[in-house]
Parts: sequence; structure tokens; C-alpha cells
Amino acid sequence: MQVLWKLDTPFLREIIDAMPNPKPHQNTIATLLKILVEKEFVGITVMGRQHQYYPLVSKEEYSKRTIKQIVKGYFEGSFSNVVSFMVKENNISIEELESLLQQIKKQQSQKK
Repeated sequence: MQVLWKLDTPFLREIIDAMPNPKPHQNTIATLLKILVEKEFVGITVMGRQHQYYPLVSKEEYSKRTIKQIVKGYFEGSFSNVVSFMVKENNISIEELESLLQQIKKQQSQKK
């Protein structure tokens, strides 16, 4: 998806060329693109034997959906469990937790 957002409407070869080394096999990328098309994250335009791909969702929308799926699948649907996991793994600092708390408080006060 990162490459699609960057290139906007690339062909398969352009997607592969934009990937970091070691580059994945063409079949791997084609399979991933097929899945993304089926999930309606990516659109496709057929031009003869070539396929041109384009993102159907913004990076923000894609991130939102992906995070929700991860939380649902691995953390029993609880964002609190995610934060607890991050704390246990030392992946989040006290300063970051305090910043998150301030963001939550700010959003709560804006809703009132």
C-alpha cells in the first residue's frame, strides 16, 4: 500500500521496482495486489495485458481498519490490552503514556 500511495497509479513492474531490496518475486506482489483488490483497498484498470493499480482508500482509512483488525484479532478487541502489552514489552515510555492520556482528556473535553 505504501508504494501505491507513493506512485498513485503504477503498473506491476513499477511497484516491484519501487520496493526495497531484496525485491519480492513478481508472483508474490501480484497475489498481494489480487487480495487487496478483493478487499476493495485497491482498484485495477486493465490495459490490454497490463494491469494498472490505484489505491481506493487513504492511508488514514487503511491504518484505521488495520489497527481495528489487529486489536480485535490479538487483543480481544480491547485497546487497553494493546497499551498494557506495549507497557509490558517496554515499547512505550511513561512520557508517551502521559501524552496519550492528555490527548484522551483533550478529546473528551471537546465532546462536551
